[in-house]
Amino acid sequence: MQFTLLVTLLIGFISLFYSIAGQVGGAAFLAVMAFAGLPAEQMRPTALVLNVFAASYATWRLHRHGRIAWSLLWRIAIPSMLAAFIGGLFVPGGSLYYIMTGTLLIAASVLMLVKRDLDNAKRRQVRLARAAPVGAVTGLLSGLTGIGGGVFLAPLIVALGWASPRQAAGLSPPFILSNSVLALAGMLLSGQSVNPDVAFYASSAILGAMLGTFIGLRWMSDRATRYVLAAIMLFAGVRLLLR
Repeated sequence: MQFTLLVTLLIGFISLFYSIAGQVGGAAFLAVMAFAGLPAEQMRPTALVLNVFAASYATWRLHRHGRIAWSLLWRIAIPSMLAAFIGGLFVPGGSLYYIMTGTLLIAASVLMLVKRDLDNAKRRQVRLARAAPVGAVTGLLSGLTGIGGGVFLAPLIVALGWASPRQAAGLSPPFILSNSVLALAGMLLSGQSVNPDVAFYASSAILGAMLGTFIGLRWMSDRATRYVLAAIMLFAGVRLLLR
């Protein structure tokens, strides 16, 4: 019980920290569960359940404050949802899973750091023909890794000049929510299961999201958002590779 409490507290802190930058915490949730020794087959679906709870709250708050570019989101999210469902049907092996996910997160972190000139990028219209492949790729990665996909989407659309870091942060929670729901459905249909303590973890995740979203809406600049995103992706990626 004490160990469950420790994991629950860590998940709440992670959710708070990620939500400040418009993310949910799926990558770090996985790192904590790997550290805790949870079975690999439970880690992905459990992380996605936490994503759904935290991202639902963040999406609601961001929508109320007008921070979600729905016109760009639907062009990316619709193709990503089908790809996330397909990715969720697959069950990568333990070592392959850690290496793949950790490497992708470190690459995304580097991408955020090298694109310093896009902090003040203006949101612009993006054609469906360009947005759909980006959504499909990030959705597939979401399903395969058990991460909602926001940490893959945000650095990619910033690097492409489609949005500033803060605008990308506004797109991430609804994108994570849609991908997590579909990826989780694919995993459950393929016979994967969540951890029995998921209710404790989910309660902590949504509390962290409430506080983190409040902080992010009021005090985060584009530069701060970009650096926080890069730091959390780098940490989670290294942690998974070491696992």
